[in-house]
Amino acid sequence: MEQTLTLACKLQPTLEQASKIEALLQAFADACNYANEQVKSKTTSKATIQAQVYGELREKFGLSANQAVRACARVGMNRKAAKAKGETVKQFRPTSADYDARIFAFREKDWSVSLTLLGCREHIKLNVGNYQRGKLKGRKPTSAQLCKHKDGQYYIHIQLTEKAPDPIKSDKVIGVDFGRREIARTSTGKSWDGKQLNQIRDKFSNTRASVQAKASRKRDATRTKGTRSSRRRCRELLKRLSGKERRFQSWLNHSISAAIIREAKSLNAIVAIENLTGIRERTNQQPRNKTERRRSNNWAFYQLRQFLTYKGIREGVEVVAVNPAYSSQTCHRCLHIGLRSEKTFRCGHCGWHGHADDNGAKVIELIGLSVTQPGGSRILSCSLQDMVLRAAESPAL
Repeated sequence: MEQTLTLACKLQPTLEQASKIEALLQAFADACNYANEQVKSKTTSKATIQAQVYGELREKFGLSANQAVRACARVGMNRKAAKAKGETVKQFRPTSADYDARIFAFREKDWSVSLTLLGCREHIKLNVGNYQRGKLKGRKPTSAQLCKHKDGQYYIHIQLTEKAPDPIKSDKVIGVDFGRREIARTSTGKSWDGKQLNQIRDKFSNTRASVQAKASRKRDATRTKGTRSSRRRCRELLKRLSGKERRFQSWLNHSISAAIIREAKSLNAIVAIENLTGIRERTNQQPRNKTERRRSNNWAFYQLRQFLTYKGIREGVEVVAVNPAYSSQTCHRCLHIGLRSEKTFRCGHCGWHGHADDNGAKVIELIGLSVTQPGGSRILSCSLQDMVLRAAESPAL
């Protein structure tokens, strides 16, 4: 099994090279827009798009042969992604361009990249850290993407394909329960509190609201007048604040996912997580105040799931997503429905009581065993006689 890792490496172009990069990005976006307009919207095949507009892309926009091919491939790829969501591709912006082995090369001897721009080939220095150097050392990547980030800096996103180890075959499972108060709790007893994250989110939300109000304040006799310079400084502050909350959330999810995968690898276990797809749509239908709605919509559980998945592939740890229905209401000991109140769970059948998230993680562990083992979980399996006895014990509806 192979896994593709993307390394974001900062470029250090000269002023002349920066202007050439800008021209290439604009030409690539114009070529994509032209192909998107000229070819029927239902066409998603790269070969079909290329057959219709390849010559015109080279002539009109000055692209090299491989750049024209990459533009056609970009249009086809974006159309397929939009079609899966029931949408259409409207416009391409000059923020990125795709590269393959013929128009891109990485040079380890001077830590630079060789890129084909419009009518020329440029060697551009890289500004990379120890992590990127360790990953790129001794490698010859064959694909990359030239990008212009929101901060105006240029980056080259280099794709490295690595052979991933075979996933561990084990009869052990670590269940992971996701939440907002506790970001994650494992069936082995480890947990990560979300109090700090919620406090930081609330702080950023209040700061943004205050600064946005000052930045948009107009001269009005009924309100305090804000000078033009103060409004400009507010907008600059908003720009600096942009992305800080997102970067903190990413760092936290990276730390949590790495710790879970390390533990699973040391125990030779599989990781079972909740499949929470569609949870925002369901929870937003419930009556809640503005603060709770914002916190729920900012819950980055899917990012944590993605980090767990790709780290698991890299380390040979299998990660499975299970149906979370009734996992927080079922007792892990007797599998009867119990009573959950805030963070406490109590089972009226067997008498077990304890932390609700700990119980939920252990239930997810049992469900993970049932879907990863050929015979399923022995605890979850029951005979016909057991089912009849449970039905007789349950009150009639």
